[in-house]
Amino acid sequence: MRRVVVTGIGALTPIGNNINEYKSALFEGVSGAASITRFDPTDFKTKFACEVKGLNMEDFIHKREIRRMDPFSHYALVVADEAILQSGLDLEKIDLDRSGVIWGSGIGGFETIEADIEEVTQRGGIPKYSPFLIPKLIADIAPGHISIKYGFRGINYATVSACASSSHAISNAADYIRWNRADVMICGGSEAAVTKAGIGGFSSMKALSQRNDDPKTASRPFDKDRDGFVLGEGAGALILEELEHAISRGANIIAEVGGVGMTADAHHITAPHPEGIGATKVMQLALNDAGLNTTDIDYVNVHGTSTPLGDIAETKAICSVFGDHAYKLNISSTKSMTGHLLGAAGAIEAIAGILAIQEQVIPPTINHFTKDDELDQKINYTFNASQERQVKAVISNTFGFGGHNSSIIFKKYD
Repeated sequence: MRRVVVTGIGALTPIGNNINEYKSALFEGVSGAASITRFDPTDFKTKFACEVKGLNMEDFIHKREIRRMDPFSHYALVVADEAILQSGLDLEKIDLDRSGVIWGSGIGGFETIEADIEEVTQRGGIPKYSPFLIPKLIADIAPGHISIKYGFRGINYATVSACASSSHAISNAADYIRWNRADVMICGGSEAAVTKAGIGGFSSMKALSQRNDDPKTASRPFDKDRDGFVLGEGAGALILEELEHAISRGANIIAEVGGVGMTADAHHITAPHPEGIGATKVMQLALNDAGLNTTDIDYVNVHGTSTPLGDIAETKAICSVFGDHAYKLNISSTKSMTGHLLGAAGAIEAIAGILAIQEQVIPPTINHFTKDDELDQKINYTFNASQERQVKAVISNTFGFGGHNSSIIFKKYD
């Protein structure tokens, strides 16, 4: 099959509004958690989140168009633009019929549907809805907007698999290029679920941390006192290209897609399999697809949400897959800094893995204070500070409600 490389990346996160800001904060171990500003959280059990900060959307999108889109589409356009610019693609010289977009979002236009329902309720139930309600809320509108802006007429759709959504988008995009059905793909994901219903719904599930007295240390993957994840928002985009296509135009190749894996736990609607069976299999599939041995992997960017069950199950899976090599790996959860971006998590975490390859530095798992004896303490969780090491290949894991699992391997381009 044809080789697939990464030639552009874009990031909009709670710790940085572009790649350079994200990279700097990621390796410095900065937390993006703070009190919620989107709405008054006084009556909510969780009053904080990892919001995007200081973004003036009019710098990117015309004011008229802003009103016609949900924030998850705003975020998608911002990161797609950064990735396109970094890739150096000349849109007049590529075959737009072989250029596509696959985009992930776990929820889509959450803010839009919530606001319209509230408005109708305030009017006494009179069913008068915005004509833009449906086009704003549907998850597939984000790749639609991206393709319209850049004229990409090839493969175009959305992936919706909860927290694995954008990882599935990247995996699918890579496969279409490998199968010779596309030459260039924009892929990734966006999410904007820091809303009253978003916070309230996850809180009712007891999925969110309630550490309201200290939000910045609330996301504590692998810490004994972890009490749930911190909801985040934002987006990440990757430009994938067929290798010869990239070489022929003199592109700067950032990394190569090694292999992908996708499985299901077939176990529970929200809880992971306690032994990490689906997580084990998905990493094995990615390694087989890449033609790599376990000893070829240097770093695993884990799903690591800071939930009591999830962190244990994923650690078991890593030990099962890697055996003794698990103790020579670095693993880290960058959700300790960004919070959990749901459908966009896979995209920004894939980018974190690519940045680790570029910089030869492992980003940390911050907010570790207390050892958890249920976890294998011989594993290097990269606690509290970045670590320099040789990084040739990384695995990015994402697991979603419904039992959806995805692993993507990125490797240094040779």
